[in-house]
Amino acid sequence: MKQISSPYDSPRTLWLIVIGFLLVWFYMLGARTLVPTDEGRYAEMAREMLVTGDWITPRLNGIKYFEKPPLQAWMNVITFEMFGLGDWQARLWTGLCGLLSIALVAHTGRKVFNARIGINAALVLGSSLLWAASSHYNSLDMAVAAMMSISLCGLLLSQRQQATAAEQRNGMVLCWVGMALAVLSKGLIGVVLPGAVLIIYTFVARDWSIWKRLHMGKGLLIFFAIVSPWFILVALKNPEHPHFFFIHEHLQRFTSNVHKRYQPAYFFIAILALGIFPWLGLLLQGMWSALKKEPAGFQPKKMLLVWSAFIFVFFSISNSKLTGYILPIFPSLALLIALQLESASSKSLRFAAGLLTVTGLGGLAFVLMAPAKLAAMAMPPIELALNQAFLPWLMAACLITIVGGLLAIVMLNRQKDWAIISMALAGFIAGQTLMLGYEPWGYYRAGLLHLKAIQAELKPDTPIYSVGMYEQCLPFYLGRTLILVEHADELEFGLEQQPELWIPKRSDFIQKWRADNANHKPAIAILRPQVYEDMLQQQVPMRIIAQDPKRMIVSNQIDTIKK
Repeated sequence: MKQISSPYDSPRTLWLIVIGFLLVWFYMLGARTLVPTDEGRYAEMAREMLVTGDWITPRLNGIKYFEKPPLQAWMNVITFEMFGLGDWQARLWTGLCGLLSIALVAHTGRKVFNARIGINAALVLGSSLLWAASSHYNSLDMAVAAMMSISLCGLLLSQRQQATAAEQRNGMVLCWVGMALAVLSKGLIGVVLPGAVLIIYTFVARDWSIWKRLHMGKGLLIFFAIVSPWFILVALKNPEHPHFFFIHEHLQRFTSNVHKRYQPAYFFIAILALGIFPWLGLLLQGMWSALKKEPAGFQPKKMLLVWSAFIFVFFSISNSKLTGYILPIFPSLALLIALQLESASSKSLRFAAGLLTVTGLGGLAFVLMAPAKLAAMAMPPIELALNQAFLPWLMAACLITIVGGLLAIVMLNRQKDWAIISMALAGFIAGQTLMLGYEPWGYYRAGLLHLKAIQAELKPDTPIYSVGMYEQCLPFYLGRTLILVEHADELEFGLEQQPELWIPKRSDFIQKWRADNANHKPAIAILRPQVYEDMLQQQVPMRIIAQDPKRMIVSNQIDTIKK
């Protein structure tokens, strides 16, 4: 069959792909409602920082919140200052972090290996399901992954054999800056993990001389110049911060189930298999090929393999596991898969494309069987309707996957690069389709079905109580903090420092609620349905404003007549 020219040789084709990709990427930042818990939490922390002007002490719901450092909140505040409050503004930082890493792996792949590997690495990372999805989700995991990718890429660029003295110095400066920003994003893992990787790599590759090329003195000065100011200032203002942050949030989180985020050791195997979609068929091959002997000196493939394997194992043995924790390995895996794409046989690529097609067919079969299974399940009608509404989007994603996989198989006979692009486009568009289809569910989970009803009852001095629960998204959309009742959860430490900011006992809340009702002082409460039933039995005065299976929203003004 006649061979067609490679798209990698056509700047026009590459630019068209980049422009189309960026249009979808930035559009999707604002296409969905913020989803609890993370998106609402970090958007609200930034809103409160904007309102108070306090950039030192992070707060959530007006309460000191020391679980994480403030870099993401700072970036979101800057975005809110420039563009106002909103969904895409809250996601802009994570979206830019995801893009930055894609650009970095492209540049690093080109400089350390060759231009084709740089292009393929960008295609792999940009289309990987977990990376693209996390880049459109306002949480800390993408930010720390991006800052760690700066460290990784800076190290690779500085240590490559062809690097000049200036390039070596600048690359290591970039590496140290990345570690500092990773620490300000999520804590000590930003420096502990790269440091451990370097030690392990030294023994695996027997590359002892790398320690002479780290610009350690200059790097440490840069690192502490970036990291120290905030940690010093927050400790001076809040003496309780260092113990909570360094002991509770690091040592206890890793060694215990203090945050109730336990998952089995194999949890991240499933996350990785799904998250690396559509490149699963090349993952193990890419990692295996890194075991082959490299020339003496710096061995970039070994570094990429050690980075990927150690960080994966580190979080797998931790007692605290969340989906996004393994994001820092995706840039390194993208480079390894890109290296495999360069040398892979047609048979190997056909297997990867076939696996993509089979995955789509399996998903399609699930969609066709889902209506009957959903109908047989016991769930509230609104949630049944939401699940049914999601099925067409899931079907569309499956069809995109099938078409992309089949097209890649066909194109392999004519031009391998077009086959790779077909797989990348199918994976990216299918993933974004799923996220777009989830919007009705996100809207429901965030409680925005009731936003107008709540706003209609609010006056500037109307308190909003959250009883037995904490709504993570409504405070951001209402522009108001809530008064917690009997439910501290992640705010427990802050409430120990500021006990006046909540009501620990429901009985005390009910007493105040009755008094405000008697004095005609309006108040609103958001309750779990079971809490509502219990209060109803106690004949607490309540008028329902809005409700759904997850929450009851009530006013203490039962005689209010709606016009």
